Amino acid sequence: MSVNVLLTDSAVHVPGRANESLTAFREWAGDNDLPEKTRVDFYKGEVFVDMGMEQVFTHGLVKTEIAAVLRTLTRDAGAGFYWCNGVLVTNEAADLSGNPDGTFVSHAAFAAGRVTLVEGKEGGFVELEGTTDMVLEVVSDSSEKKDTRTLREAYWEAGIPEYWLVDARGDEVAFDILRRGPKGYVPTRKAAGWVKSAAFGKSFRLARTTSALGHPEFVLEVR
Repeated sequence: MSVNVLLTDSAVHVPGRANESLTAFREWAGDNDLPEKTRVDFYKGEVFVDMGMEQVFTHGLVKTEIAAVLRTLTRDAGAGFYWCNGVLVTNEAADLSGNPDGTFVSHAAFAAGRVTLVEGKEGGFVELEGTTDMVLEVVSDSSEKKDTRTLREAYWEAGIPEYWLVDARGDEVAFDILRRGPKGYVPTRKAAGWVKSAAFGKSFRLARTTSALGHPEFVLEVR
């Protein structure tokens, strides 16, 4: 299926059949001619394609650091799987499908059927369907409204218990672990920068330093 793409500022809007339903979007998401690293999301009949260039440090390095720590933590604890961006995550109840910057699914979620693996046409698994334990979004200039408003609402409607939201664009890193409340997400209280995650059973702090060459450096501390 071919879909035309219209450029609007730093993002694009996809008209045509991909907007008609979640099923149509999922078919298109697995068979489109957009660049491989393009971020695509569907929520309640709208398709968002983020064409903004990813910042090397304040976006790429941040999510790489978080992925390295959380993947090691979940693997060593035998708790489940953590994926960096690129994995399609779908929740039919929320009419939502997209590629979070990070996703955690516990073994318990798989065992209980809260999340299932969707097979691709050519074998293997290409999608996670259901309610994941946690998602991460790292804010960029082109995704600020989507991350802080649209996806905050969408992930809550999908029943996801924990939403990690990071904004490293300023001198100080904004790092929040949002927990799902009855009417929306609420920030978890911090103590000296540390914030507790129910999904991982640990406390975390995201620190910003400077490399030997003067570039931003990020460290996700765990205790």
